[in-house]
Amino acid sequence: MSAPRAATQGAPVVLAAEGIRMAFGGIVALDNVSVEVRADELFAIIGPNGAGKTSLMNCLSGFYRPQQGRILLNQQDIKGKPVHEIARSGLARTFQGTHIFSGMSVVDNIMVGRHIHMRATLPEAFFYFNRTQREEFAHREIVEEIIELLEIQSIRHQPVGSLGYGLRKRVDLGRALAQEPKILLMDEPMAGMNSEEKEDLARFILDVREAKRIPVVLVEHDMGVVMDLADRIAVLDFGRKIADGTPAEIQVDPAVLKAYLGDGGK
Repeated sequence: MSAPRAATQGAPVVLAAEGIRMAFGGIVALDNVSVEVRADELFAIIGPNGAGKTSLMNCLSGFYRPQQGRILLNQQDIKGKPVHEIARSGLARTFQGTHIFSGMSVVDNIMVGRHIHMRATLPEAFFYFNRTQREEFAHREIVEEIIELLEIQSIRHQPVGSLGYGLRKRVDLGRALAQEPKILLMDEPMAGMNSEEKEDLARFILDVREAKRIPVVLVEHDMGVVMDLADRIAVLDFGRKIADGTPAEIQVDPAVLKAYLGDGGK
């Protein structure tokens, strides 16, 4: 596995959360959290269980609407916009579990990710006019490129429900890439995987960065994976950001050590 690229301090900010506060009744999930994701970097968000990582991902992708703060995607405030509009703006996300259609083939599942780019009307699709055929062929060419990138050519026509968990997660990633995102959010993509599956997916994440040149935001519990892949890391604890820096900086940060190890980390 190759080492992460060093993040360029002057690189433009693609996604930013500014002063985010998210509360559920009396429970504060996020308290004045701010993060910036720069172009072409892998930005990891870590923290102990219950730190607010998934809540932050839900705010960034539009599933939650924070009570305070701003969320900027390419300098445009997207807080409060519907999820489908945020997706059209260039943000794609994968989830902790696999959200795929088990009875459909690998190709058709990835084709679903092209829906935001499809222009054919329902009557055109029903009668399958020449323009509709040309559009479908163009979308399938893009899907085949993704299938080749993720090395799933041999299973392209298999029902996804018949695949192992690691391959299903790869299909899930492929569907997100089919949106042609400007930034990709991945929420615990390696949860439930064995070591071999984790190594494979880590390699494909690096391949995606190299091929697509897009920033990736990663929430992950496996610290070995995070330290190997990330250019920069933000650490949450009890809904607050307690650190932000390179993997080398995070590994020796006293606040991070205390959050993970308790007073023994001092």
